[in-house]
Amino acid sequence: MPSAEVGGSDARQPPVIAVVGPTGSGKSDLAVALALELDGEVINADAMQFYRGMDIGTAKITAEERRGVRHHLLDTLDVTQEASVSDFQREARAAVAEIHSRGKRAILVGGSGLYVRAALDVLEFPGTDPGIRRRLEAEVDKAGLATLRTRLEAVDPVSAARLGDARRVVRALEVFELTGRPFSSFMPAREYFQPAVQIGLEVDRELLKDRLAQRVHRMVANGLQAEVQRLDAAGLRNGKTASRALGYAQFLKVLDGEWDAGQATEETIAATRKFARRQLTWFRADPRIMWLDWQDPDLVDKATAVCR
Repeated sequence: MPSAEVGGSDARQPPVIAVVGPTGSGKSDLAVALALELDGEVINADAMQFYRGMDIGTAKITAEERRGVRHHLLDTLDVTQEASVSDFQREARAAVAEIHSRGKRAILVGGSGLYVRAALDVLEFPGTDPGIRRRLEAEVDKAGLATLRTRLEAVDPVSAARLGDARRVVRALEVFELTGRPFSSFMPAREYFQPAVQIGLEVDRELLKDRLAQRVHRMVANGLQAEVQRLDAAGLRNGKTASRALGYAQFLKVLDGEWDAGQATEETIAATRKFARRQLTWFRADPRIMWLDWQDPDLVDKATAVCR
């Protein structure tokens, strides 16, 4: 077992447990099983599961599947609100402290890599300025993303090479204007904020591809389109984060008459598989993660042993 690195918190605390890996690999089930074995509680680190009403399309764990285990940071936002990594960092660390204060184990679970690192690692967040952001967004609308990307390449080539969409390019330029530092300089070192152990679920990629397709088909059969329609009425399109979620973005196009349900389903499958590949690349880059076979019949016992 890799040793836990200790950052700025009390080393006498029990290690925070994190269960990570690609979407569809069984993280939520393992986290619940660990909580039952170790007298723990689960903290959600899936950015899209913060949203109330986004249940089917995010494969949000149901009350029955929680098996009596208390879950934190589920259903904390309306779909019109924007998820914030810095807010999550504060809330997740407060939840960890509260759980540990009652003598229980905190188990973080999710596939949103930056959110996991925000909770676990020493990570500084630069401030924001709505005025600067609005101006930059207006420049994107007027001059196009390529113009702002060229500007970013001049001051922060690392971020320019890594960031693809307008929202992130605008954020990187906003940070540079505010701080005089490149956005890339705020990326964390791999140093735990407090003792931690990370368990990653090792998957068979071909089996995962099949599982993800089956899961999307099951979501559609269970009423994903109706869920999207209901959330659309609640302002889904006004939410910068929620409206881009896998399945939701695709089925909004069905509501607009651009695609039929079959095309939206296939596009969701393709996007989900691509997302899973990106997750694997992200988590594979962290040498501190202990990888366990997702289909090992002794998975819970082995994961429990790592956490003890």
